[in-house]
Amino acid sequence: MSDGGVRLDRWRIPLTIFCLLPALFALAGSGWAQVPENPQPQSEPKTEQGRSPSTEKEKQNAPAGQAQPAEQTPSDQSPQKSSPDKKENSNSAQSMGEATKQAAQATLVQLRDWETEWLVGAYVSRNRALITLTGKQRRELYLQQTLLTPGTYLKRMFDATVDQERGVPAQWDDGWGGYAERWASREGQFIASNSLAALGDAGLRYEPRYDQCRCRGAWPRTRHAIVRNFLTYDRSEHGMHPQWALYGGAFGGGMISAAWKPQPRNAFAEGGRGMLGQVGWGILANFFTEFAVDINRKLGAKK
Repeated sequence: MSDGGVRLDRWRIPLTIFCLLPALFALAGSGWAQVPENPQPQSEPKTEQGRSPSTEKEKQNAPAGQAQPAEQTPSDQSPQKSSPDKKENSNSAQSMGEATKQAAQATLVQLRDWETEWLVGAYVSRNRALITLTGKQRRELYLQQTLLTPGTYLKRMFDATVDQERGVPAQWDDGWGGYAERWASREGQFIASNSLAALGDAGLRYEPRYDQCRCRGAWPRTRHAIVRNFLTYDRSEHGMHPQWALYGGAFGGGMISAAWKPQPRNAFAEGGRGMLGQVGWGILANFFTEFAVDINRKLGAKK
């Protein structure tokens, strides 16, 4: 091998390395170097207001009229917590308790509400005007006060209980059979008396209903309740007359009851006792009707 060839082989490797160095530096600078499998994004530098330059740029480049996305704070990023189940159960239990309390109060008011006329029959309150009844209204009122008012049956039960304790009539026994006979006798006498009174009021055009006093004060109202048991209005609803039909019916019903009572019996005496019964029961019923609203208020019932 000549000296020229030896010198070329000697310098081939250094020349190759020298030529390859620029290429290696170029490859390294171009990003071909190996990178991690999961690169972490680098955070952008923030401005003085705490916003990144990219966000500021997006807001600046956004078209006019387009709503810009609201920035999320750390509190916005966290999910909202739902209301606890205990609070919902507590509210539900409280609502049920209030509903139960209101239902109980409503039931109590209904039980204490005596103004439904179930005890004393129809009457005219102080806030209503007295208007003369028609024939149809009189028939309906007769049926209501004679057969459809529960209070009338309670009165007859009380009268029969008093007769049972007194032992009159003495021919009837003291057991349930005797009580049934006494109650039936009282009920028949009441139906006869009320029927005769209704016929008499219709013929005379008298007012068969009680009207509450439009006055004030306990004594004026009590006096009105007593007086109205003996006097009533005529067809004008202003002029007052004696209760001829009411006491005539009470006397006639007592006389009729003598027909089924055992001997000895006196029809006139039975009629007189019927009139006395009307005095007592009539005043008591009028007094109760007059002060029913006040009694209800004392007991807490609504008007």
